[in-house]
Amino acid sequence: MALHPKVLVSRSKLMISIFRCHKAIVLANTPLFDYDNIGYSNRNLKVCKRRTTMTKVLFSVLAHFILQFSFAQQKQAEDFGFRHIQTNFKGDRVDILLKIKKGDEQKRKSLFLFCQGSLPKPLIKYEGENVFSVFPFQTDSLEMDFHLAIISKPYIPVIIEAKDLGDNFMYKDPITGNVPVAYTTRNLLDYYVSRNLKVLNFLEKLPFVDNKIIVVAGHSEGSTIAAKLAVKSKKVTHLIYTSGNPLGRIMSMIGQARERELSTGTISYAEAEFDYWEQVVRKKNDLDDSKGDTFKATYDFSIPPIKYLEQLSIPVLVSYGTKDNGALCNDFLRVELMRQGRKNFTFKSYIGLEHNFFPVNINGQPDYSKFNWDAVAYDWWRWIMK
Repeated sequence: MALHPKVLVSRSKLMISIFRCHKAIVLANTPLFDYDNIGYSNRNLKVCKRRTTMTKVLFSVLAHFILQFSFAQQKQAEDFGFRHIQTNFKGDRVDILLKIKKGDEQKRKSLFLFCQGSLPKPLIKYEGENVFSVFPFQTDSLEMDFHLAIISKPYIPVIIEAKDLGDNFMYKDPITGNVPVAYTTRNLLDYYVSRNLKVLNFLEKLPFVDNKIIVVAGHSEGSTIAAKLAVKSKKVTHLIYTSGNPLGRIMSMIGQARERELSTGTISYAEAEFDYWEQVVRKKNDLDDSKGDTFKATYDFSIPPIKYLEQLSIPVLVSYGTKDNGALCNDFLRVELMRQGRKNFTFKSYIGLEHNFFPVNINGQPDYSKFNWDAVAYDWWRWIMK
């Protein structure tokens, strides 16, 4: 697992201060450790030709001490109750967290893959002894019958302290202060779909995975990824499409703008979104991330997911809050699928709830004291098991 830059720097400083006490070892100017490997990098140490036995002994003892120091500083996924496994996709390391019921680590169970929403957020965020949820819901009910999986965002740390994150828990490179370019150039619909296809093929071969039932669930941006993934993979047996917009991202953006207009009495917000969309269409392959999401990301996620959903014959659950910006678009999806005579779709709407299933008060603000995600996940489990 890659080390957080601050851990890498503090550990390197410790090593430098220790090694300076011994003249037989000279440090090179490059870092002592690779980000991808907890161990010495041979190219980074120059050892004098005259080595005494004492030098070797000291080196061995120091190496052991420093490794113990680094492990104490860097938390592991297992510390939070997850199993961390890795695979590769087009040369990129892919980090996967598995949530498995204690005692069932080797028991064959069906697979439940959750595709999370947008933004470059690490999966595990902690603050002292407190840990922020990896999944937006408690996994207990689903763990009874499934091994749960979630995939990290590309080039975003898996584990990090919350204090090192920006607004909305977004990760930014500690050196540049920006979201990593390696992330923004991969934050694309087809990248995620192709990567997740490879992950599914990897996971279904694990000895404790029963591939007769593979459920893919997606929330928000993840719903679009999940829908297209279900079209591409014949291994997916159930799809859960949650808080998505079947008419595409740009329609959600316009919906949000229209809501702002209600409180301000101006049409300028929606017009700004239309102007933005016109620019996106003109430069739909542009990967400039200086203003946030690239034009390519916005364009690809704005292709109406109804085109993917209509191709599916597997069971599909569509769930959403009626106060979400995409609620009317999901209502339209329901009407259209009824017109087509489709029987493999189930719709579950949550009256008065917003994008993350919080109730909305009379001022239009979410009431964060009333958490409904667990009830939503339980409804998922009941739908799958019926």
